[in-house]
Amino acid sequence: MKLVIDIGNTNTKIALFDEKKIVSTKILQEFSLKSIINFASHYKIVSTIISTVKTVNEELLKISKYFNAVILDKEILVPIKNQYKSLDTLGNDRLAGVVGANVIWPKKNIVVIDAGTCLTIDLISNEGEYLGGRISPGIQMRFQSLNTFTDKLPLLKLEKSTPFIGDDSISSIISGVQQGILAEIKSVISDCRAQYSELIVVVTGGDCFYFEKELKKSIFAEPNLVLIGLNEILDFNE
Repeated sequence: MKLVIDIGNTNTKIALFDEKKIVSTKILQEFSLKSIINFASHYKIVSTIISTVKTVNEELLKISKYFNAVILDKEILVPIKNQYKSLDTLGNDRLAGVVGANVIWPKKNIVVIDAGTCLTIDLISNEGEYLGGRISPGIQMRFQSLNTFTDKLPLLKLEKSTPFIGDDSISSIISGVQQGILAEIKSVISDCRAQYSELIVVVTGGDCFYFEKELKKSIFAEPNLVLIGLNEILDFNE
């Protein structure tokens, strides 16, 4: 059994893989060696990979040592051609996401939309080349910025319904944030489809099901995309 650990800005996702198959997953609010051991205690772990978008700390090093884990960094080989120029600043979640997409849809042009704390949009070609992408604030970050940088606007959160326009301050904020981010994503998808044939659009991250609902049949939702990519990177380095 293989253990895959993805440490994001907000939560940590962990998974157990049997070859290419996900056996179990869990989202941890508190990241610790004890919580990882409790999750994996009933299985024989033969290899482990850890990805983090945060600075490596003492707890992560303890986990790495305990499981003899591979820590994803710029030196690790990946099963795609990486054209990103600043490898030192490329988020591990972005890299793992495009690797995962390339595994599920090989030899396809793919846009990967990761809707989490940040909204990242990444493009991989049908020749397996990661071309780069975009980074902008995620939904909750957009709500929070309106509250932080104004005196009177309240802090809101993602709502299931997205009004076209608001008729009061609350609905105007919801419309501005949610319609705004939807318009951004629709524009990217439209532009990429104009340049790349047979484009696959996949969305992942904590808010992926919201976008799946709003964009309907034009996209695929795969919440475990980064975990799948990390498992592929682990296999590639073994």
